Amino acid sequence: MLPREPYEGPTRKLVLAFDVGTTFSGVSYCMLDPGEVPVIRGVARYPAQEHVGGDSKIPSILYYDLQGNVRAVGAEALQEHIIEQAEDEGWVKLAWWKLHLRAKHLASSHIRDGDIEPLPQGKSAVEVLADFMRYLFQCARTYIQESHLDFWRTIKNSIEFVFTHPNGWEGQQQQQIRRAIELAGLISSKEEQSHVHLLTEGEASLHFCVTNVIASDRFSQTPIDVSGYSDDEEDQSDNQGVVVIDAGGGTIDLSAYSMKLSPTSFEEIAPAECCLQGSVFVTSRARTLLQKKLSGSEHYSNPKIIAQMAEIFDNSTKLRFRKPDEPSYIRFGTICDKDPKYDIRSGQLKLAGQDVADLFEPSIEAIIEAFEQQRRAASIPINLVWLVGGFAASDWLFVRLQEYFPPLGISLCRPDAHANKAVADGAVSFYIDHLVSSRVARVTYGVEYRTRYNFLDPEHLARQHKCVIGSGNGKTYLYERFKSILLKGTQVSEQREFRKPFTATRKSLAACKSHSTDIICYKGALQEPRWLDTEPSSFTTLCTIHADLQELSRTLRPKRSASHQSEYYEFDFDVIILFGHTELKAQISWKEKGVEMR
Repeated sequence: MLPREPYEGPTRKLVLAFDVGTTFSGVSYCMLDPGEVPVIRGVARYPAQEHVGGDSKIPSILYYDLQGNVRAVGAEALQEHIIEQAEDEGWVKLAWWKLHLRAKHLASSHIRDGDIEPLPQGKSAVEVLADFMRYLFQCARTYIQESHLDFWRTIKNSIEFVFTHPNGWEGQQQQQIRRAIELAGLISSKEEQSHVHLLTEGEASLHFCVTNVIASDRFSQTPIDVSGYSDDEEDQSDNQGVVVIDAGGGTIDLSAYSMKLSPTSFEEIAPAECCLQGSVFVTSRARTLLQKKLSGSEHYSNPKIIAQMAEIFDNSTKLRFRKPDEPSYIRFGTICDKDPKYDIRSGQLKLAGQDVADLFEPSIEAIIEAFEQQRRAASIPINLVWLVGGFAASDWLFVRLQEYFPPLGISLCRPDAHANKAVADGAVSFYIDHLVSSRVARVTYGVEYRTRYNFLDPEHLARQHKCVIGSGNGKTYLYERFKSILLKGTQVSEQREFRKPFTATRKSLAACKSHSTDIICYKGALQEPRWLDTEPSSFTTLCTIHADLQELSRTLRPKRSASHQSEYYEFDFDVIILFGHTELKAQISWKEKGVEMR
């Protein structure tokens, strides 16, 4: 394990990390005691769970009754009597519900409406997330109370929460998570949001790999699956390029870092990638294959039987598949289930191996495409790839990636130490170890502003029909101009600020008492976009920042327009973006009596 120093904080504290996945979820924690070395543990017991151990996770499933009340969650939702009661009383089952929260800019044309159960009447995706968070928190509290006597009583008001999310989730999704945390009752007020820390699943997985692979594999005997792995001096160089592939149920997240081992530190070297091609989409394609294959069968084309076959494929066939030249089987029935015309014998459906391999291919292609994107953007060569996440347990996925990476001179490593808990454990490590010192902006951030009209500028001439006379000063302006503050691909340290100056004009002093600015992100291909009307679909408003300028307004003096002889007011301000931490922060700054205010 990664050597850690004793905790130096003044009081006892608990770190709780939540990994809410599309298919499975888990919680890890760390009890911080002054003078004690922190140890990361996992919540290893959940209600109705069959298997108890260090890799414990529960299915991300909920049942709601017709009144919108939660009736069963996780492993409890898989119990026979619960399933029977749900059918009798018409409860709504939710699985894969996390996909309702997906970022809209991620490619999702392969997701059909039928792939995701509709939400219960009157329930939003944020409310479902809150219900699930509340359940996980209750499970974690019970486990810690039972495992560590009296500890919970001493820290119930000193908890730091870490919540992970896919790499592709940004401001809107992060705000939804924070709202869900409040609805779940984990914090009691907005002031307590400072105890909530959001983290990408990619960075969480990096921390897991560092603490469980580097610290153990290179210096002890923890087993890992390795393809083309080497301990050459080149691998021990001061600066290596590492990509972490977190292959989960819904998303596949890729994060690229520069790695130094002495002392251990990491810097992000390319924008993080995220694609909606996790393991659930292999199952979704399998369901489509089964529907097509059995469409002519009078008995086995029944939607309930198809759903049962797809579930068995998801739980066993998909994980066992390894060779496309050998058939695969879905064991769904009894010895009496037989229909040779449709390859059904003794309760087993036979599938051609190549057909099963084809189900994986879109996900594999998405991984390779995202990796190549990162390799092109990275500032140093990539020579090591870590594969983690629940989907990483698929032998066929590992075999296919083995075929791709070693010929490029890139080592592929698949940890064998509860890799499905990589995100939850890594999220705790993020809080206590803090290994990443800089990150890379995934998109370009900026603001809309107005610019003085210039009839000599061809870009202005093309927009002369959009000219506007300024408030009070009578000058001619063009709006929809985009000012970049932080460009995509920029490496940002935690303390670095990015700022640009602006000037606002108002007709009255009363209008100067406050100011708001939208932070806009650009996801298009231009290196430095200039106008919002060139690719309107590539611009989205991320957030709005507000400034209280009442004190400043008292110091303003009217100006007079030379052309209109009318009075107006003007004030200067800066827009500041900080991106070194895991969440973007934006501020407005101005000066009052020579002192900067924010």
